[in-house]
Amino acid sequence: MTPAEPQQVPEPEKRSASPGQSNEPEQESSDRHWRVLGKMVGTAFMFLGFLQVFLSISGGFELSGVVAMLLYFCGLAMWANASIEHPTLRWAVTVGAIGVAVGFLQYGEILFWHKQVVFWGTSIMVLYFMFHEPSKPT
Repeated sequence: MTPAEPQQVPEPEKRSASPGQSNEPEQESSDRHWRVLGKMVGTAFMFLGFLQVFLSISGGFELSGVVAMLLYFCGLAMWANASIEHPTLRWAVTVGAIGVAVGFLQYGEILFWHKQVVFWGTSIMVLYFMFHEPSKPT
């Protein structure tokens, strides 16, 4: 019997560790994690703000301060930054939401029609995303 020849193991590809290059899969994975985090936190903030607005409409009482609107519109900005693909639309929604939040902060009062606009706008947005089928990447 002849002794078995040692098997040759192919060497792994050597990647250059130069500072200018980055690993694409790691960067893509990290970006995806940040987008998911932005969607989750933004949706949670929007839900908390919307819940206060909805309860004040249905209960007939006034909101104490502008915290509900700040939560809602800051959540909308975070959600839009993480969810909307088209850069112009993403930044328009983000800057608009932050602008409205700063406007409520400066104005300091929430009127009934403000709450109605937030309620019906959110209802239309939810209905749109319920029936909108996202495009599949090819």
